[in-house]
Amino acid sequence: MNRDIEQYILEYKSDPESVYHTWFLNNSERLKAFRTIKMGVNDVIKAIEARSFGNDFKGSPLEDVLAAICEQKQVFEGAAHAFYWKPKLRIPDIYEDEENQLAFGRFLRAVLQASEEKQVLTEIVKLDYHQIKGLGPAVANILYFLHPTLFPPFNTAILNGFNALLGRKMKLGSWPAYLEIRENLLDINKAHRSSLSKDLGAISGLLFEIGSGRLIVSGNAEAFLQEEDKKKEKGRHKRHLEVLSDYIEESEHTEMQLYLARLGQTFGYKVWIAQNDHQRQWHEDTLGRYSLPAFPELDLPKSISDTIVFIDVLWLNERNEIVSGFEVEKSTSIYSGILRLHDLSLSVGNASSKLYLICPDKREKEVRAQLLRPSLQRNQCGPISYIRFSDLRNECNAICKYGKSIEALDPISNVCIC
Repeated sequence: MNRDIEQYILEYKSDPESVYHTWFLNNSERLKAFRTIKMGVNDVIKAIEARSFGNDFKGSPLEDVLAAICEQKQVFEGAAHAFYWKPKLRIPDIYEDEENQLAFGRFLRAVLQASEEKQVLTEIVKLDYHQIKGLGPAVANILYFLHPTLFPPFNTAILNGFNALLGRKMKLGSWPAYLEIRENLLDINKAHRSSLSKDLGAISGLLFEIGSGRLIVSGNAEAFLQEEDKKKEKGRHKRHLEVLSDYIEESEHTEMQLYLARLGQTFGYKVWIAQNDHQRQWHEDTLGRYSLPAFPELDLPKSISDTIVFIDVLWLNERNEIVSGFEVEKSTSIYSGILRLHDLSLSVGNASSKLYLICPDKREKEVRAQLLRPSLQRNQCGPISYIRFSDLRNECNAICKYGKSIEALDPISNVCIC
């Protein structure tokens, strides 16, 4: 069996369109999501403790957390569904039952602060003891982003992959089942650590590919041959289109970063480009040549600095004060980008700094809707403006030629205020 698993892992890793490459390994948004989700969980805890959480998923801070999780392509699509308030079934029962809600809040606070596996396992047992109707192991998707080396994510495709790989018949819905699956995954991951990762996202992605029928093993071969030939081809075509779309998005993302870097230098600012993007190229022009080689030392906690270095573009003045921050949006990262900009503003504490989202034209309405969310409007930092791709692309040369300062962006920027 171990030899078979090793072969499946090699096939999984050699497929450039598998989630190992498109989500786990080469997706900077995945890395950015960890801090975003931790911040969101903290907001959920505060709202529950302040009795301001609300009686519906919509509009609650939990919706913000699940929005950030669902932005993680492919693997987490639909992760929010388990938390939708279903009035006829009265589930999940954390919206109307105050005791259940408080128990959920205590669980989240405990696992957020936990540093050891045993602490989290104890809190899972405590939560399960309450038998909160409709609140099951879907919470594991939150746990993964808090403790990625200890707790795997959990959904139907991952479960199906687990059953197919190991010849089991485990079912969704209970914490004991999840914990049993987790123990098996930890054993497999330990046996194949050199081929996978300490981060359980890698092995979860393998199970996802098996469970979704993209990777064939003995446990799902017969069903696949009988029913999935057509779906397989359709799925491969869909994934190919997704990968092609990702390539186009990455190219546009780099293009926009390049324009912003040119503008920043034209206005006399120092430019910082996200640490992981320095080698990216657009029309043979490398982003790194516009950026400071290293991020300047700022009097900030390390956790904040570690987040700031991944913001797409920053402009700094001669005193290394952040004048402006820019997040270039793609197909899935609008909400996470907004949170990173808010986090930047609140952390740096520079009231005069300006924040911008650079967004595809076709997503302008979605950007406006996100910026008008009540929770963001109440935030203590200044408003975030947005600039359309087409406006930045069409006006960059003219602004570089005639603009003198950051105010030259005003004619192409838009602000959403209630």
